[in-house]
Amino acid sequence: MQQTQADNEVEEEHLLNFVVNSLGDELPIDLGENVEVSADELYEVLAGASAGGTSINHVCETTDESPHANTVRDHLTDQFDLDAVEAVGNTLLQRDALETLPDRPVEVVADLHLDPYYGDEDETEALYFSQAKRGTTAFHAYVTLYARVRNKRYTLAVRQLVAGETTSEVLGEFLALLDGLDLRVKAVYLDRGFYNSGCLELLYAHNYAFIIPIVKWGETIKSELTSGWSRVIEHELAGRVTFPVFIDCVYQRGRYDEHGVARHGYAADAPFIDTPREAREHYSKRFGIESSYRLAKQSLALTSSRDAGLRLLLFVVSLLLQNVWRYLHWKYVAAPRRGGRRLWDWPFTEFCEMVLRAVWTAFGVRRSVPANQPLDDRFFR
Repeated sequence: MQQTQADNEVEEEHLLNFVVNSLGDELPIDLGENVEVSADELYEVLAGASAGGTSINHVCETTDESPHANTVRDHLTDQFDLDAVEAVGNTLLQRDALETLPDRPVEVVADLHLDPYYGDEDETEALYFSQAKRGTTAFHAYVTLYARVRNKRYTLAVRQLVAGETTSEVLGEFLALLDGLDLRVKAVYLDRGFYNSGCLELLYAHNYAFIIPIVKWGETIKSELTSGWSRVIEHELAGRVTFPVFIDCVYQRGRYDEHGVARHGYAADAPFIDTPREAREHYSKRFGIESSYRLAKQSLALTSSRDAGLRLLLFVVSLLLQNVWRYLHWKYVAAPRRGGRRLWDWPFTEFCEMVLRAVWTAFGVRRSVPANQPLDDRFFR
């Protein structure tokens, strides 16, 4: 179907301006006097590196009028430590996302993302240690909070998890944040990293419906998950909290080259879940959140910096680009109509390419390289 021509257009320059203005409003940079670079230029380089999934070095080296890469990194590192980014990062992510959320209750997802670290642990800040994964026990760990609406995901908060902290501490902060938002929550979906007595107690204390896949801790639950058919049981964890566990049994039928019965257990307490199958089907929606991390990888600037504040800033910007794309798509690009908006075909990859081209235009992308001898006929038509 041919799309109706709109009266206005969102150009590449507008997208870059929107991102830079968003960063500048919530993360102002005080550069002092006699500094040749501007805050807008720093954020333009940062936006270009993120949209291109490349490094600050690459953006600066392939453009003629950009600041030096060391200048950009030094100013960003000086301005934003870990506490500073965490203090305003959530406000930055929420500023437009909340406007697009519907009036009805939404599903909220909290996820723990572990980025493996293989360097010298004594030389890097803010590491988190967990069970071995992909050849290491050290990670840069980020906990994110999303609102999920019709398979669209809007990041509301991000927090770096460091050694000595627990997922229950971060969940407590997130639930307090939800309490303070004008947002109706249908249920909270958590991954296995939140399956512990502290998190379960917090969910009950804040009166949120929840679904969490259980971990096979203790002989009782291991026995329940190795025999029997679909059922609901009561389980007590660490002698502190009792909750219903929905055990769903399905035949593998050769899926992942496995056969027999697979048993999945879910700690769930929600008014819309009555059977084990419903628990599994509702929780399966959470797996869509993994696509947000795939998108975040596309828009995550590369760095070898050991500075925790800079690394978190890059992660926040990658999530911000997703929120901005969804907000602009819904608010300015989608055509209003009865029964819902008609979405224009505008994938996230194209949005990032447009932002990157705007950065190239702003800084003058390098269009030639030196040649050590004259060009022959093969170079001309």
